[in-house]
Parts: sequence; C-alpha cells; structure tokens
Amino acid sequence: MFAKILIANRGEIACRVIDTARRMGVATVAVHSTADAASRHVAMADEAVAVGGPAPAGSYLRGEAIIAAALQTGAQAIHPGYGFLSENPEFVDAVTAAGLVFIGPSAAAIRAMGLKDAAKRLMAEAGVPVVPGYHGANQDPEHLAGAADTVGYPVLIKAVAGGGGKGMRRVERPEDFAEALASAQREAAGAFGNSAVLIEKYVEKPRHIEMQVFGDGTHAVHLYERDCSLQRRHQKVIEEAPAPGMTPQMRAAMGEAAVRAATAIGYSGAGTIEFIVDASDGLRPDRFWFMEMNTRLQVEHPVTEAITGIDLVEWQLRVASGEPLPLRQQDIPLSGHAFEARLYAEDVPAGFLPATGTLDHLAFPAGARIETGVRPGDTISPWYDPMIAKLVVHGPTRAVALAQLSRALAETEVAGSVTNLAFLGALARHPGFAAGDVDTGLIARDLAALTEVPACPPGVVALAALAAAGLDQPAAPQQGFSLWAPLRQQVTLHAAGEDIAATLQPHGPDRVTVELPGHTLHAERRGGAWSLDGAKAPGTARRTPHGIAVFGPAGTFTFTPVDPLARLAAAGAGGNVVLSPMPGLVKAVFVAPGQVVAEGERLAILEAMKMEHTLTAARIGIVAEVLAAAGDQVEAGAALVRLEDEEPKEAAA
Repeated sequence: MFAKILIANRGEIACRVIDTARRMGVATVAVHSTADAASRHVAMADEAVAVGGPAPAGSYLRGEAIIAAALQTGAQAIHPGYGFLSENPEFVDAVTAAGLVFIGPSAAAIRAMGLKDAAKRLMAEAGVPVVPGYHGANQDPEHLAGAADTVGYPVLIKAVAGGGGKGMRRVERPEDFAEALASAQREAAGAFGNSAVLIEKYVEKPRHIEMQVFGDGTHAVHLYERDCSLQRRHQKVIEEAPAPGMTPQMRAAMGEAAVRAATAIGYSGAGTIEFIVDASDGLRPDRFWFMEMNTRLQVEHPVTEAITGIDLVEWQLRVASGEPLPLRQQDIPLSGHAFEARLYAEDVPAGFLPATGTLDHLAFPAGARIETGVRPGDTISPWYDPMIAKLVVHGPTRAVALAQLSRALAETEVAGSVTNLAFLGALARHPGFAAGDVDTGLIARDLAALTEVPACPPGVVALAALAAAGLDQPAAPQQGFSLWAPLRQQVTLHAAGEDIAATLQPHGPDRVTVELPGHTLHAERRGGAWSLDGAKAPGTARRTPHGIAVFGPAGTFTFTPVDPLARLAAAGAGGNVVLSPMPGLVKAVFVAPGQVVAEGERLAILEAMKMEHTLTAARIGIVAEVLAAAGDQVEAGAALVRLEDEEPKEAAA
C-alpha cells in the first residue's frame, strides 16, 4: 500500500479521497489554486502545494505542476478524482514516465473510450449493444445533416469528447439542425478542445441507467446499476441505486455487457458503463444500448457504496498498489436502496444559472451522508463547479429511502447564495418519481411545477420580523417593557422585490404581538423556540451578515431589514441595459453600435461552467453601446449592451 498519495483535484471529491486515505493510514497531499488556498480540502490534507492561479487552465489542469508537486512531497501515486485531468491519457503517460502510479486506468484504456464514436465501434465489436447513429470521422455539416436524416428525427448531436451534457443538443426538425450543430461544436471546442460530434437516434422514453464496473487489468466485475434519469439539460440531479423496476434478467444482461466492455480494454480501477434504455415497455433486456464509458470514479458513486457496503476509493487504492480485485462477482452484496441529491448554488427560477456567494450559514441533518468541499463562511467561486454538497441516504426499501431523502432536504439549511434546494425537495415529492416512473424528460415536462416559487407564509414573515428586532434570542427579564406602556417597534423587511411592514408589540420577555399587512399573530417563546397563535412556528430564523434567513417546511426565505432613513433610491436603467445574469466568459458578441435589433435577437453568448447561455434583446431597439468584448471575464450584473429607442424622440421645437 502507498505511504503517501497526491490528490489532483479540489472540492468534495478531494475531501472524499482524503477521508478514505486517512482511514487506511495513507498520508495525503492536496494541490490548490490561489482561489482555493483556504479551502476545506487543503485544510484536511497532511500537506498542500499551490499550483497556480484561479482559472483551472492555470492550476488544476497544469499536469506538469501537479507531477512536480508529487515528486517534491514524496508522494508515490496520484489520485485524479473526477473532472480536470482524470480522463487525460497524456497526463497518465506523464505520471507513469515520472515513476509515479496513476490511481486509475491505463492511458490506453482512456484513449479507447475517450472518443464516443471510436468507443461505440469498439463496443459493437465486443458484443455490446450500441444505439443507432453516425459515429464516423466526416464532420462536414452537410454530411452530418444527411446522417441525421438517415437516422431519423428527433436526433441527438453529441460531442465525441464530451460529458456532463456539454456539446449536446436535441434536434426535433431538419430546419433546426444547422444552428444546433454550430452551437454544439462551439461548446464542445470550448469545453474539450475538440469540436467533433456524432449523431444518434433520440430515444422517446429514455432512461439513463449505468453500471459500476471495477477491474484489475485482467478481470472485471460490476457492482450493480445506478439510475440517473432525473436530469436537466443532460446533467444529473438525483441518482439512485438500484434502478426502479429493474428485473433480474435485465440486471444480468446489463451487467454482462458492462463487464465485457471493461474486459475488452483491459480495464483497471473504477469505471462506469452508461446505457440509454428505452422504457416505453418497461425494462427489457433487448432495449438498452451503450452510450459511453466514464473511465474514472463517478460523482454519484456513493449510492453504489451505500447498497454494497464497499468503499470504492479503498478499492482504487488497493488495486492501484498491485492487489487483485478484493471480491468475486458472486460475493458482492446488494442491500436496500440509496439516493443522492446534488445541492448546487444556482438560480433555479432564472433557468438554473450558476450562482456565487458566501455561505453565511450551512447546516446538514444528522443521519444523511454528506459529501461536501465547503464550510460555513466559504465562498462559492465563479471559477469552478458550484456544487455545495451531495446528500446521500440509504434505507431498506425505495419508499423508506425516498422519505429519508425528502426529510434530509427539508432539514438542510443554506444561506448566502441561492440554491436548488427547493427544487430538489419538489423532485423528492414528485408523484411520478415516487412511483418509479422516471425518464430523462420528467423534469422538463413538469418544470413549471417543480420550479414554482412558494408563497411566503405570514408565520415566516413574523419570524423574520422577530429576528430583525433582535428578539430571536431569549431576552433579559425586563427587555420589552417601559414604565408606562408596552413598546411598539416598526420593522421593514425587503423580500422578493417588495417591502413588508411589521409592527411588534411586546407584552413581556417571551410574548409579542406581530402585526403584518392583513394578519396579526401572537408569538410566545416556549422552550427557547417561538410558537405562533399557539402552534409550532413554521421554521427557524437565523441572522446572517447579509440579512435574515428563515428555514422551514415551506422552504428557505430570505429577508433584508430596511433602514428607511438610510435607504437610497435605485437608479434603474429600465430595459435599456442588458446585464450578465451570472459570472462568466463572454464567448461572442453579435451586435455593434448603431445596429437595429428585434425582440429576441441574439446579442451575445456567455459561457459559465463550460455551458453556453445566449443573451437576447428584450425589446426592439438600437444598440447604443457594446460594453463587453469576446474574451472578457464578467461578473454577475455587469452591463454588456445598452439599447436605446428605435426612433429617438424629436427635440421640442
């Protein structure tokens, strides 16, 4: 076994690897960018080495700097985590040439599966079923359009070097193909340095079911399946194991195909064979096709660990150090059901745009497994994936595990950034999901209901008002009284774009009447917590550096106390200025000063988290100024384009 390893990654996966390494007595070395110098994974590791600036290209993608850090600290092996250099065969070759061990598959295996088109040809030769489509080298747009016609619409355009939904477009009609192809190729080139795509038949009721495989270079086993069908924009949201509705015959067929795939390339380490499944007639052994292989540990690996009781990172370290597979196929257990939900800093009502912010408050419930790379007070950076944590639960049945997931999400508290927490909770309560009737289109079909912003209950506003008045903590015996009459305190809160006026009238240290527009509530402190009108309060209020957050069954609501004497008038620019909706990189600008634009016309493309977002004109107008150029890194709220009326008003005579 290794005495010391270096982890060439950051965030929750680096922390996850450190946890297992520490349990096994293996020392760890962290690498970090300047933006991550005070991060959780750096604090957890035994040693840490700076490898560059905040941009991934200048730090976590600098293979030579990472290898130098391993040699400098005496590490014997490098664990790549996922993302960054984890599936880069040139990096694997460099690690090996430096006399170090890469904790993962060989460069040859990564190359064999690195390009989707070549991988599908290889899998077909190995007897693994592949989805109909064009996987050839000809990238001429007319040829690809012809291939799409042959396959039959709807089709999927997919980056051959892709993953995570990047460089992927669904096309319903031939007339939309050219624009979708150009967009997919641009995104693929930016994310992977390779603009090549393949064309596949789009399965009408698809489920994304993947098999966890593990090999030692000679033999391979599978550790059962995971269902990852709950996706938005081709990115996974909630994963589970085993797959609902899975039959022994289907599991055997998929498991055998996955093992054949891993064996065909002499695979060593943890990997995932992803299949697309046609669930229009249930799960049938003749209705699944190979999509791709991820030659690394997956983000959702904890659900497999939960149902098998196997630590996959431990297996990675043991096999990489020269041990054979720890268990035979027939000895791998399968028990219960597990879910994983990905908690992100993102603005769901705004279309799941990545968000930033300082985590003023962060608390997770007892009983759930939490995989996180951040702590209270940490900042969600615009440079990296905005994941806050993964919440993992395990129960004896799917129904029990789903109830555990719903409760864990309801009891999670995050303040300081907008998150997808309410969206995850709505998914966990979705009747179709509860019934196991899932496919990759579920979220899109019910998006309006899943992203509906709940109304703020009066009781939540009352709790925020009590906190704003400083009454969220037990008071001194005389606080709240005068010699002559009860004190009345006015509080103004700002939430969801409007002001809410509240009047608080204390009747003692633990009794307050809260008057709101249209509601009067009587608050009484019992056992250190407020009750309202004799019932348990609908949540808990916490003051943060940036306001007040109320956490409860209805969701998380944030409020900003308003000082009417210090309030500044907002000088809004109306609809004249197009602002960046998130931190990101300006990829392209399509307009110039003096140009007339129509409502909905493209103005610019912004890239954030390797995904393209098109900014369009909200109205007809003339471009007065272009305030950003391609290649600019901009913050959320930065002005990009200023419009003026199409026909300026004539000056008065």
